[in-house]
Amino acid sequence: MVELEGDHAKKFITNVGLITSRGSEADNIMSAEWTHQISYNPGLIAVSIGPEKATAANIKESKEFGVNLASVDQTVLSSVAGGTSGWETDKIKALESLGFKFYPAKKIKCLMVDGSSLNIECKLVKEITLGDHILFIGEVLSVQSNNNEPLAYHKGMYWKMEEPIPKISQEQKGKIKEIINRFERDISD
Repeated sequence: MVELEGDHAKKFITNVGLITSRGSEADNIMSAEWTHQISYNPGLIAVSIGPEKATAANIKESKEFGVNLASVDQTVLSSVAGGTSGWETDKIKALESLGFKFYPAKKIKCLMVDGSSLNIECKLVKEITLGDHILFIGEVLSVQSNNNEPLAYHKGMYWKMEEPIPKISQEQKGKIKEIINRFERDISD
């Protein structure tokens, strides 16, 4: 078995998910690099979280969580949320003291991050232990989007996506279509 860490893991480009949750102890927030949409219909979101995290305990207890995709102006928020433990620090109060704002979710009982690029309220539908993390799959109950640009994470640093790369041209599409048509399989058997 090969571990995927260090320089190899830094090749991935991901978003920064700010996962909010509430347990019997308190509200919590953590940064989760592994936050993914996995289905359009029904809307499903997957977050991969270490089993020892306060957020994992909160999701197991409450059966719900918020996914807030960090915007480019939330690097400090993301660093605080990901750099301290919810077991040891009230990160919500610390972040509020730094000027960040939260609001109550509409469909679940936890806070959402004001100013995020995207806010998604989820109810837990499945929990799968995979390797050294737990994959929590949530069904989307409510979604709110704004025009704030999402924050990217790559090579252990935050990034702002600046320059789009154009898709293939119509001429290239035509050439590709010709080649694909030449190699279509006969599936009429």
